[in-house]
Amino acid sequence: MALVAAAPACRESGVIRVNSINFKGVKNVDESALKGALATKASAKFFFGKKRFFDRNQFENDLKRIVAFYSDRGYPHARITNFDVKLSTKQDAVDVTLTVDEGDPVIVASIDYQGFEVIPEGHLNTVKKEAPVKVEKPRDKAAVLSTREMALNELRDHGYPYATVRVDEDDGADGLKARLTFVGDAGKLAHFGPTMVQGNETVSDHTILRQVTFKPGDVYRRSRVQDVQRRLYGMALFQFVNIEPLDVDKQPDTVPTRITVAEGPQQRVNFSVGYGTEEQARIDAEYRKLNFFGGAREAGAHARWSSLDRGVQLDFTQPYLFEPHTSLKVMGQQWYSFTPAYNSRITGGNATITYRIRQRTTAALTFTSEFDASSIAQDVQSNAALRIYLIALGLNPDTNEQSGQLNSIKFQVHHSTADNLLNARKGYQLTLGIEEAGKILPGSFKFNQVTAEGRHYLPLGERFVIANRAQLGNIAAPADDPSAVPFSRKFFLGGSTSVRGWGRYELSPLVGGEPVGGNSMFEYTLEGRATIKGSFGAVAFLDTGNVWVNSWGIRLNDLRYSVGSGIRYITPIGPLRFDFGYQLNPIPGLLVNGEPQTRQWRIHFSIGQAF
Repeated sequence: MALVAAAPACRESGVIRVNSINFKGVKNVDESALKGALATKASAKFFFGKKRFFDRNQFENDLKRIVAFYSDRGYPHARITNFDVKLSTKQDAVDVTLTVDEGDPVIVASIDYQGFEVIPEGHLNTVKKEAPVKVEKPRDKAAVLSTREMALNELRDHGYPYATVRVDEDDGADGLKARLTFVGDAGKLAHFGPTMVQGNETVSDHTILRQVTFKPGDVYRRSRVQDVQRRLYGMALFQFVNIEPLDVDKQPDTVPTRITVAEGPQQRVNFSVGYGTEEQARIDAEYRKLNFFGGAREAGAHARWSSLDRGVQLDFTQPYLFEPHTSLKVMGQQWYSFTPAYNSRITGGNATITYRIRQRTTAALTFTSEFDASSIAQDVQSNAALRIYLIALGLNPDTNEQSGQLNSIKFQVHHSTADNLLNARKGYQLTLGIEEAGKILPGSFKFNQVTAEGRHYLPLGERFVIANRAQLGNIAAPADDPSAVPFSRKFFLGGSTSVRGWGRYELSPLVGGEPVGGNSMFEYTLEGRATIKGSFGAVAFLDTGNVWVNSWGIRLNDLRYSVGSGIRYITPIGPLRFDFGYQLNPIPGLLVNGEPQTRQWRIHFSIGQAF
């Protein structure tokens, strides 16, 4: 073994820089997690990154940390058999190599649960099925503690707030076969008592208490307490929310509850300037007023300018509409969007009533009333084939504009089990929407629209995720009146969140080479996501889809395909994303900015996962 004496700690000061840390013999634990547990860190590869320096005392403690790391994961006999701290030729950096003998693991031979008779059998079976600790797997200390916590929470969720759970372990004669017994003591059944509030300054007690979905006399359930905490955080009024039972040491039959909050700022201003390969320069400005006229109401204004869309939106949200599970949002806008064939202007607004059926399931009813106007640009008017086609769809040949009043009702259901809205790793999302225009609420446009989307995320270990998305859409107009669908509602595909071999609005039926949109579409994406190191990741994807002119014209033998790869950098507001997409079957005759398109690839730069 070789060990160099060095100066102070592994930080951005010192004498000898840590160039790399490598392991030999590491097979059964995550090597990146093992490196993360060490105080000794490797310096960044780039000149502008952090430099880490070698400290002998820290390194010696790291040798102990490695043994403890393995022990916690079920390998109590692991040991360091050799380490080499090799100096560079300039004697200003070291490469550290550690050799590990993992030894035999302690395997979980059996798992038993005692004292859980008060829990319905189906619920206990769910705990057993979803418990992190598994039979025939190494005894991971964190998994054992998580399983104990799950079992304890199940007791607390069935009216037993004073329950306890201990873990009895028998490692057998050879110390390598662990028999685990989770022993529960339910204690006494309890009910909710009165609820009090503290810490609020401008938000009234009434506003907070109306989010409480339990009442005195209800059986105590931990999940209902958590639900109220989530609801209060969801109001965006509080930086801190804590809900705790009182008098636990006395173990009363009726449990009083205290809600403690700390209010956050109630006025928020956001201004951002960005660039994307599709929209190019982008400017966004937003103002939000929380607790608007009290009652946790919210009002806001949003302005945006880019080459693809721009305008102003005003909104108002009433979070409590007659009862805690129902909210109302009203939005008005003047908004412009720009497609290759025409530009659309929307003036009007909508009102959405949302009802939360369960924690992860919502239903929404939206009433829309807006004036839609779409016009073709001067340079497009010279495309005779396109102009004649759009006239058949309602374009006024004198004004080169299609306009009218759109009044509609839309019903949408959404269900999600995804673990993270910005960067999901597991779970799924399902969304179904049905919209009717021009009948129940008369207007210039008449159509029925159906949209459906499903997303699924499957983790493969700690570093890999397989993500899938499928979506379809259809607009049905009266058979004798194709002009009953506004241009602004036509379907397009392509872009950074769609079929990435094409740019936004480029995947569509063509007239005179210009994408004009269609009345039906289908899209599917398969994406493999991998964490490379730290916040950096990579993806590989297959995108496919198409848009068709006719209603329900979806033909799965007529799809466009693209493949590609990309890199990700995780930020607090979502992954910073760079994607390269390549068309496997280009669209013949496609015009982009009026020019024939021969390039079979597109580059996309944006923020947030594609889905």
